[in-house]
Amino acid sequence: MRLIGLAVVLVVGLVLAPTAAEAQQAAKTPRIAFISTTSPGTSPSTDAFRQGLRDLGYVEGQNIAVEWRWGYGSTKRFPEFAAEAVRLKVDLIVIPNMGDPVGSGFVTSLASPGGNITGLTVQNLDLVAKRLQLLKEATPNVSQVGLILDTNAGDYRQTAAEAETAARVLGIQLRRMEVSNPSELDGAFATIAGRRPSAVFVPGGTMVYANRTRLAEYALKRHLPMMCGSREVVEAGCLMGYAASLVDLFRRAATYVDRILKGAKPADLPVEQPTKFELVINLKTAKALGLTIPQSVLGRADQVIE
Repeated sequence: MRLIGLAVVLVVGLVLAPTAAEAQQAAKTPRIAFISTTSPGTSPSTDAFRQGLRDLGYVEGQNIAVEWRWGYGSTKRFPEFAAEAVRLKVDLIVIPNMGDPVGSGFVTSLASPGGNITGLTVQNLDLVAKRLQLLKEATPNVSQVGLILDTNAGDYRQTAAEAETAARVLGIQLRRMEVSNPSELDGAFATIAGRRPSAVFVPGGTMVYANRTRLAEYALKRHLPMMCGSREVVEAGCLMGYAASLVDLFRRAATYVDRILKGAKPADLPVEQPTKFELVINLKTAKALGLTIPQSVLGRADQVIE
């Protein structure tokens, strides 16, 4: 749906969207909506956003109000939640996105977003080839990889194209499956497993993040090494991941909220890109798979879960 009159900030998979200018009243307690794919108490990223607000002096229930809306693993109700936020006349809407802000058409460019959108980006597209390369290094005998794409990500087609290009260079054959809601995950994994791949690659997405424990359990049950994105997915049981820190990006998202609430225009706030990426390896999962990660890969890990 179109959020007419709203400013939108893409923040690391987040979309922050302030309402019209009349909502900016000095005597008025700021009110924002946070729309998440996850459920209460299950997302370190959400906790980081809360901490970011506190660091800037915002105390929920005192000098800022937050309308929390939870998707419980799905993005299905996002349009409904966004419409409700508009009716509530909130000052900002925060929505996970995980897509490419330029490729998805949210902003004109990272430097000059234009319109009503700005924030931070996870740069998932730029990491696709690197992730496949790391998977190949960690599992040298891999020849066929199941690619599971979250179609809720606006750039999933570009992700598939990047993965195909990288796979050809690495001598890997990809078996592609697309999922759009949690109910499709089990069937997708069953289909992938039936094609007898050597490993699975899940590039990311908000639905994937919210169902990360289920994904890890599926992969382990089928004895498949899985390359994922963020640290949180690896902590849930994925074999390895390489991504910008979502916790850091969500915490920094609060600075965009602060600046916009204080009068900055989203069109004038460049979309920030992450400066640090982390490689996380789950050795507990490797052991369960009977897999030995080469020291050449372990030595580059920013965190090893044992």
